[in-house]
Amino acid sequence: MKLDVIKLDGGKAGSVDLDEALFGLEPRADILHRVVRWQRNNAQAGTHKVKTRSEVKYSTKKIYRQKGTGGARHGARSAPIFRGGGIYKGPVVRSHGHELPKKVRKLGLMHALSAKMKAGELVIIDEAAGAMKTGALAKQVNALGWKRALIIDGASVNEDFAQAARNIEGLDVLPSMGANVYDILKRDTLVLTKAGVEALEARLK
Repeated sequence: MKLDVIKLDGGKAGSVDLDEALFGLEPRADILHRVVRWQRNNAQAGTHKVKTRSEVKYSTKKIYRQKGTGGARHGARSAPIFRGGGIYKGPVVRSHGHELPKKVRKLGLMHALSAKMKAGELVIIDEAAGAMKTGALAKQVNALGWKRALIIDGASVNEDFAQAARNIEGLDVLPSMGANVYDILKRDTLVLTKAGVEALEARLK
């Protein structure tokens, strides 16, 4: 399939052939959901922690005698039933990550690209390069109508361009190896450079 290529100033720069196997799939919500869930779970810190009965700082002395008080039997103030006592079965430090086959991860990225193509939210530009001021780039982005956009370049990102884009709200720039399902789906517009298209096709074939 063919798609027009534009420049950052809005001018035309020819067209590019996109691989049907990457950009022409019927997006599957179940695959996209599995990959996004895998990404977000792996990103979760898992550093939540409560103190158990053995970790709270209390005397281990028996609080009152076993019999004759008319109350329940207790051994220490650290019991979970008391205020300030240990927490029973609370969260502990752990990893929330889980395994996902490489084949599914790869398929998820292909379906994310196809979803953007089908929704008409895919834009191809000739390059994302050149030294420019943040203000000048912001004006170009606004003129193109990109509110929340992700730009994916080739194997590496031009440092001058990345620096100009750094402080523009709603604009992110990634190399092709950083392309992932979550970042693609949460942006309104996916912008690929010609080099980015070639790199993604080489990565996903």
